[in-house]
Amino acid sequence: MSLLVSAGSIPVWTSAAGVPEARMRLSEEWKFIRFESAREEPAGLQEPNLEDKHWQSLNLPHDWGVAGSFQPDLPNRTGKLSWHGIGWYRKSFPGPELEPGERLLVEFEGAMSHPQIWLNGQLVGEWAYGYSTFFIDLTPALMQGRENILAVRLDNPRESSRWYPGGGLYRDVWLVRHAAVTLDEWGPFITTPEVAVDSARVEISSTIFNRLCSDAEVRLRHTVYEPDGKQVASVVTDPVRVPKGKSKVQEATVLISSPQLWGIESPVLYSCKSEVLCGDTVYQEWRSSFGIRTIKWTSDQGFFLNGKLVELKGVCQHHDLGALGGAFNLRAAERQLEILGEMGCNAIRMAHNPPAPGLLDLCDRMGFLVVNELFDTWALNKTRADYGSDFEEWHERDLRNWVRRDRNHPSVIAWSLGNEVREQSGKNGGFERANRLVELTREEDVTRPATAGMSKGEAIINGFAQIFDVAGYNYKAVAAKSPNYATHFRVNPTQPAYGAETSSCVSSRGEYFFPLNEAKNGGFFDFQVSSYDWFAPPWAYRPDIEFDSQDRYPALAGEFVWTGFDYLGEPTPYNRDSTNLLNFSDQDDRKALMAELERLGSGAPSRSSYFGIIDLAGFPKDRFYLYQSRWRPDHPVAHVLPHWNWKGREGEITPVHVYTNGDEAELFLNGKSLGRKRKGPREYRLIWPDVAYEPGELKVIAYKEGEPWATTARETSGKAAQLKVSVDRSRLTADGRDLAFFKVEILDAKGRLVPDADPELQFEVIGAGEFVAADNGDATDWTPFFTPSRKAFNGLALVILRGSKGIPGTATLRVTSPGLEPAELSIETIDSNM
Repeated sequence: MSLLVSAGSIPVWTSAAGVPEARMRLSEEWKFIRFESAREEPAGLQEPNLEDKHWQSLNLPHDWGVAGSFQPDLPNRTGKLSWHGIGWYRKSFPGPELEPGERLLVEFEGAMSHPQIWLNGQLVGEWAYGYSTFFIDLTPALMQGRENILAVRLDNPRESSRWYPGGGLYRDVWLVRHAAVTLDEWGPFITTPEVAVDSARVEISSTIFNRLCSDAEVRLRHTVYEPDGKQVASVVTDPVRVPKGKSKVQEATVLISSPQLWGIESPVLYSCKSEVLCGDTVYQEWRSSFGIRTIKWTSDQGFFLNGKLVELKGVCQHHDLGALGGAFNLRAAERQLEILGEMGCNAIRMAHNPPAPGLLDLCDRMGFLVVNELFDTWALNKTRADYGSDFEEWHERDLRNWVRRDRNHPSVIAWSLGNEVREQSGKNGGFERANRLVELTREEDVTRPATAGMSKGEAIINGFAQIFDVAGYNYKAVAAKSPNYATHFRVNPTQPAYGAETSSCVSSRGEYFFPLNEAKNGGFFDFQVSSYDWFAPPWAYRPDIEFDSQDRYPALAGEFVWTGFDYLGEPTPYNRDSTNLLNFSDQDDRKALMAELERLGSGAPSRSSYFGIIDLAGFPKDRFYLYQSRWRPDHPVAHVLPHWNWKGREGEITPVHVYTNGDEAELFLNGKSLGRKRKGPREYRLIWPDVAYEPGELKVIAYKEGEPWATTARETSGKAAQLKVSVDRSRLTADGRDLAFFKVEILDAKGRLVPDADPELQFEVIGAGEFVAADNGDATDWTPFFTPSRKAFNGLALVILRGSKGIPGTATLRVTSPGLEPAELSIETIDSNM
């Protein structure tokens, strides 16, 4: 384990073995200030002697947008939050004493956006893309053995994003110390080109840098360990002469007997310790994680993992974490993956940008497949100030950093180079840019295919799609307008394909409107969307249509649904974002959308999306069970909708839908059978269209092969009487970063959920914990997330709590509401060293 030993106020970076330590997180005790625009920004904020005691003190990761309030005059397409503007961060740290040839770098996992970095008043570097990980060399401006001032300026222009991007140092920042003889910033590149039951060949490629004043004879020692720490292989390379100031690539091979394969059900991870040796001196040590597995995309069967056919049961995910905004948190991301895994999801498309490194670590550890995406925009802008303005200058650096950072992750199965880029027509340099990006990707990694998410039908037939190794199609189900999946298999029969973005069904958890209008836009009312899972924007369609296409064309590798979770911004169908027009080729459809935008005016309160299968707070919508019934065929599922609290609608028609992976089901209302229905070919839900509402119990029994398979019921509840609190874990670490997620339910006197209850709730944290945020999944709620009170939405609310740093003990959440019995729940917080 690495240690940071202090000598006075100057850190000595060493490990237990005396090898220079490579990384130290810079997360605490930053100073921050924000300005609405550059006009308000004073000069000289990078100067080391600046007085910043009146700046805000905070820890990273930090998103300045979500820390504020919702603003009525800000666009809902980016969440009605103040993520734009100029932000400054300052941090002091003691400069280490460097040996000759050593360097001190700073690594930003992400900085939103256009960061400029100063050390001690000297500009040392800059970047453009807010989602990129990058390194800046601090050495030229470093004051060794003294206090140093690191200053970072960020500039988020308005109209630079189609969704909520967040603002600030929203991912981790690290100090990285490199020895005089070392590997490049990204470490070894590890591949497993040959995998068999009895043996696996592991190839390790390393770029060695020599910054000594003379040539160096360098060897590399690679030692591979199983997950339990047992050493399974080791190799020492032959010496290679690296001239001073130069670099050389060194290759090594190790064989692992009886390898444990990385897979979805058993995501086994090996580790590799790489030591840089000059004579007997270990200059630097690197730790890398990797998995042993094979992947294969085929045009006639789909995707294979370790030689077995695997259907991609995927979702697209934007980078925000709901009430936490863009600020990455490992536990929050882990919770999202746990919920998605319960649904049966096995794959994530990172829409539409490189994810936080920690999210890929989680996918490796939890067995999720990843289509890793780089850009939403190439050179042709979608919004006035988006990445298109930076593409020509920066795309090669961004792409190389992205692939080099992520290519050791076994979860990554494809490199997606763009989403719905405007160059799909092939005009304005589209073919040239696509070919260049694919070429750059292959220069960095040939073990995974290049792909892209293409929304224009013309891309299938004009040659654009064929530039990529695998074709990813957005909204090309066979029921959609041609060209579609059928066109692909006719025109490009030898190219693998998958649904890169599908369905885009919209709904609000627990909302149902009557009479049920089955038109695609028939469920929109009062800035909510009916949860019958029938409704979608003009370019999209309900999930059943994509299921039908996937079944008709089993050669498709699977689908990635838009989206797994709701996210901040893009509140379609109430999204006043004209970039939605980019989804349309048909002029009549474009005119219809423009008319809808005009109708909405400027008053739409919606600030987050309705696309999610799971709402912004992490509560499943009805659709969750539709996907679960398809993606987990051996897990009994029976789900009935709508809820059964409809006072005042007695005797009125209330259609009932059932999601089940049984092959038939019988519906009962107050013990009386309303009929037994069997699924027909390519039917994915059972519908009783003419049920007359009466209070009581609505129950369904699903059958499989004639035997009872699953059952569920909805009961008409009484009025709200009490609160119930539950939590997602029994304890959390008192490190100031770990989180617990508390679910608050509104129950009647008999303990039944009241599905339309919306009482005002107050939250209090007692003991060794801190309130972080609250949410309820309502896309129209403007209550700031950081406020310890809010209404429930359709019977539920969420509270996020963290353990106080360095204070183990017990943290208690107490929830109160006028007229209801209060509730509280405690969680243990443990020392971070345990």
